[in-house]
Amino acid sequence: MDTTLDDPLIGTLLDGRYRIEQRIAAGGMATVYRGTDTRLDRVLALKVMHPSLAGDRDFTDRFIREAKAVARLAHPNVVNVFDQGADNGHVFLAMEYVPGRTLRDLLRDRGALSIRAALDILEPVLAALGAAHRAGLVHRDVKPENVLITDGGLVKVADFGLVRLLTGSDGTATSTSTAGTVLGTVSYLAPEQIRQDAPTDQRVDVYAAGILLYELLTGAKPHTGDNPMQVIYRHLNEDVPPPSAATPTVGPELDAIVAAATARDPQARPYDAVELLAALQRARRELTPAQLDAEPPASSRTTPQYPTGEATSVLHLERTSVQQVPEGLLARPRPFDEPLPVRKPRRPRSRRPLVWGAVLAVLLGLFGGTTYFLSGALYTTMPSVLGQSQAQAVTTLDGAGLQGVFGQQFSETVPDGQVLATDPEVGAQVRKSDPVKVTLSKGPERIAVPELDGLPLDQARQTLSDHRLTAGAVTGEYDDEVAAGSVVSASPAAGKPLPVGSPVALVVSKGMTPVPSVLGMSKDDAEKTLTDAGFQLQTSGINLFGTGKATGQNPTAGQPRPQGSTVTVNFSLF
Repeated sequence: MDTTLDDPLIGTLLDGRYRIEQRIAAGGMATVYRGTDTRLDRVLALKVMHPSLAGDRDFTDRFIREAKAVARLAHPNVVNVFDQGADNGHVFLAMEYVPGRTLRDLLRDRGALSIRAALDILEPVLAALGAAHRAGLVHRDVKPENVLITDGGLVKVADFGLVRLLTGSDGTATSTSTAGTVLGTVSYLAPEQIRQDAPTDQRVDVYAAGILLYELLTGAKPHTGDNPMQVIYRHLNEDVPPPSAATPTVGPELDAIVAAATARDPQARPYDAVELLAALQRARRELTPAQLDAEPPASSRTTPQYPTGEATSVLHLERTSVQQVPEGLLARPRPFDEPLPVRKPRRPRSRRPLVWGAVLAVLLGLFGGTTYFLSGALYTTMPSVLGQSQAQAVTTLDGAGLQGVFGQQFSETVPDGQVLATDPEVGAQVRKSDPVKVTLSKGPERIAVPELDGLPLDQARQTLSDHRLTAGAVTGEYDDEVAAGSVVSASPAAGKPLPVGSPVALVVSKGMTPVPSVLGMSKDDAEKTLTDAGFQLQTSGINLFGTGKATGQNPTAGQPRPQGSTVTVNFSLF
């Protein structure tokens, strides 16, 4: 049954601007439609208050005044409020349209989540509530139905319809509740909201966030009952049990945070969502990756056996009726980990269940399939950024809801400035909250040949190794200026850039040249021998004009002398 067919607002124009096109949700206080801003040609959500509330002038004035306050709250995790107005008795809000699904859909499909997944959801919720608290606003209806997950994986808090200012224009506390009337959702009401014995503040949101954390970790609500009065009684008289009792993978750090956030005494809770967020972030840092990613028991990951969705409602309670409920009217409190019995369906006595069933079908159709969250909200497929520049890689990752952490590495094959590797690799499933390591190429690595001349051979080899080069062929030559065993020259020469591990050839000094023997040689032969060895011939004494054989030389053969030195040779006359 399509309930939109009987809705007289479908197709109408509010305030001469907002065209109502489709009903997407209905609650205890308002109906939400998808519509179009005909001036800006923008799809948006239109929340129209029920006539019974819109007819209350005090409520309407307060709703409009406080909606303006929410519209000033700009935060990426808050559903934006664009406009508010009244048209022919219809009081409405124009809000950001968020395609995606609710956290309630996720809990219905998955049950309990891992600690990391639970924190990935609750931390942005607390960031949004913290911004509201620091701006002097209280949400008062925090629950999974009001937490949306966009198609890009962004968590947004919706439905500030019960929001109130912490202080009025005169500086005193304000409240939208009247005596005996409670606005909200029973499973998430703080005790002071029920008692109405004192003004409520931002700690009612802290309490509801603690309930929400318990539900994310265990897959179940801490307080259940066959009727709202039983749940209310337990809020007032029973502490929320530690989530570790139902989910052993939860450690004492989160048990303590849940206990503090859901303390029945508001003074014992964290002051606001900012403090609670800080506590959760400290706990996350103390947990290991294995603890964060540990899967909860299968029993807590099945579909819960209690009604999963609750509408915001107006409860008319006398204060004494809550505190003095006869014990006989309350069922025995079940242990929190004991599932509620499954009741046999009864034949409906009216068409109302069919109407609500159709509304649920519309919601399910809007918010997508049962596997959306894990595949599209928390996780995505790692896109290919190989070969892209850093700017291009940032754009590609941003489009997939990811953030890159960039580093550099030398590469012989990938040009300088282009992506050469990613972690995780292309095509892998990656959690959107985890940074992606992206390695950019620095181009080929080149090492300059160090200065080696004059170094002993062993020291020259060590210097090359320190510079990630190797010693190549080693040859020797006589050298008057370089000590024997030391490097005379290197090839390539010092300063030449080479790839890592390249060889460098070395020429090592053999010291001064030994004087060759010329004894018995003719003058011409002796002169040629000495010249070839780098020496100069000189004759002396009475044998100056000798033309026979060499009879003596100074220095004697074999003595080391610098090249260019003179060798004196004596020749016989005949």
